[in-house]
Amino acid sequence: MFIRNCWYVAAWDKEVPADGFLSRTIINTPVVLWRDAESKVIALVDRCCHRGAKLSMGRKENGGDCVRCMYHGLVFDRTGQCIAAPAQDRIPPQARVQSFPVVERHRWVWIWMGDPQAADPALIPDTQWLDHPEWRSKDGYLHYDVDYLLIADNLLDFSHLPFLHPSTLGGSPDYAAVLPKVERNARGVRLTKWVPNTEPPAYSAKYANYAPGAQVDRWTYYDFIVPGVLLMDTGMMPAGTGGQDAHRENSVAFRGCQALTPETETSTHYFFAHAHNFMLDRPDVTAEIHAGVERAFEEDRVMITSQQQNLAHDAAFKMVPLSVDAALSQFRWVVDQMAKKELAA
Repeated sequence: MFIRNCWYVAAWDKEVPADGFLSRTIINTPVVLWRDAESKVIALVDRCCHRGAKLSMGRKENGGDCVRCMYHGLVFDRTGQCIAAPAQDRIPPQARVQSFPVVERHRWVWIWMGDPQAADPALIPDTQWLDHPEWRSKDGYLHYDVDYLLIADNLLDFSHLPFLHPSTLGGSPDYAAVLPKVERNARGVRLTKWVPNTEPPAYSAKYANYAPGAQVDRWTYYDFIVPGVLLMDTGMMPAGTGGQDAHRENSVAFRGCQALTPETETSTHYFFAHAHNFMLDRPDVTAEIHAGVERAFEEDRVMITSQQQNLAHDAAFKMVPLSVDAALSQFRWVVDQMAKKELAA
């Protein structure tokens, strides 16, 4: 069961064209998105109420406020109400399709799939680093043929880094050996990891101006928010110079923004960006960092896809939890509780 009363990332802003439509399935629901004359995003169920044809195969009308189904010509306004139909003098009131609240913020298009009266924009996570002038990143998207919760498990599991990502995100053995502090809250989990006087990771050490062989202090803060939004604050500084508080002078820092949006029970949209605060005038550095993250995420995708395929062989299989699974177990508990609450309502 998917949680409906929450904000999902539907698209990067550039994916919703000025002309035409974007069709995307979200929690088993086909959705069509387009822009009106003022470039505001509209979202309806991508399924005409007459014969079930795709509205995304239609055309925009009335300055972009409406969409016409090109199967039998029905016209729907931005609320989903049918306002015109050829050879139809009276439009039945039930001739309508569902509309969805949409908010475009910091280059992500957010959609609320549940009760529209509960769609509070204040609940949208802060992803300001996606377009902040003091940070740089590139847009990322991957499509997984897996259950989104398996990807969430992976993102909340630090123990796999030295094994699955030895040349990308792995880090030194002493860093991998430190378990994060895990705190559960009403919206998800927070992970805190602080490792002093350790070896700098290869993927960021080359961008630092630290002395050769210098040790660093490393921090990682994860906020993983239901339904599957990861806000990551991570970086390093010369050992003993700060990092646990706002004092981060001479740091090499990253702000990761990632969002898992279930497509179906066994497929997922994965949006991501890995913003950095250094060498802001070097687009080649931004491209290099993005390429490195993509390589690591592809390593994840190969493993998790094989995991999904393996699990499909035996529906009775039960995973054996270990102490390193604390964060993902806590997150799944929050998801389960929210799903049960919606089901009861």
